[in-house]
Amino acid sequence: MNREAFRKISYGLYVVSSVQDGKFNGQIANSMFQVTSEPSTIAVSINKENLTHAYITSSRVFSVSILAEETPMTFIGLFGYKSGRDTDKFKNTKYKTGKTGAPIVLDHAVAYLEAKVIQELECGSHTIFVGEVVDYDSLGNEEPMTYSYYHTVRKGKAPKTAPTYEREEPQAAAATTASRYVCSICGYVYDPALGDPEHDVPAGTAFEDLPADWTCPVCGAGKDQFDPEE
Repeated sequence: MNREAFRKISYGLYVVSSVQDGKFNGQIANSMFQVTSEPSTIAVSINKENLTHAYITSSRVFSVSILAEETPMTFIGLFGYKSGRDTDKFKNTKYKTGKTGAPIVLDHAVAYLEAKVIQELECGSHTIFVGEVVDYDSLGNEEPMTYSYYHTVRKGKAPKTAPTYEREEPQAAAATTASRYVCSICGYVYDPALGDPEHDVPAGTAFEDLPADWTCPVCGAGKDQFDPEE
């Protein structure tokens, strides 16, 4: 069997949000799809360990914000690698409260849908929540980000709680005199041959020469959270 088959499945990149006792939380998800058109229903797959899972289970509502291709990796890191138990993800995020009371993330979103849970399915580490759509809107003409684009172009990684997560085998370092370093938090690989264009770090910059205050472009971890790639 070849696990490459799983990588041929098409996914998007979304922020799934919910509410509990007046508190908001949201997370990055890649498994969302439309189930029916009459009535309009959608489904999301959420890890049971995530705070958003607890919020959806309690409130029975959720929203889905469809992210644009050019969404900053730091924004994806905020919702994908930070826990709402420790971080208020909505503090500096543009959002609105939807008809169900769930927050709807507007930053970097090309569209959103809001739903009430009508059914759920237990699936091992995850729960699939099926929701009837109560509101939706298109927010712009930008291209939505696909999971393939996130991985191949933006060099993003899947967190351990994602349904598509699988441990990656160490890769051979690129032909360069400087070493590649791996973020111990999110798995981002700093490659000196590529630099960090989003943070104006030019190609050819060794990890040791990065500014002391440089942080992981995905999850915001400091340089001390990086280890040499084996």
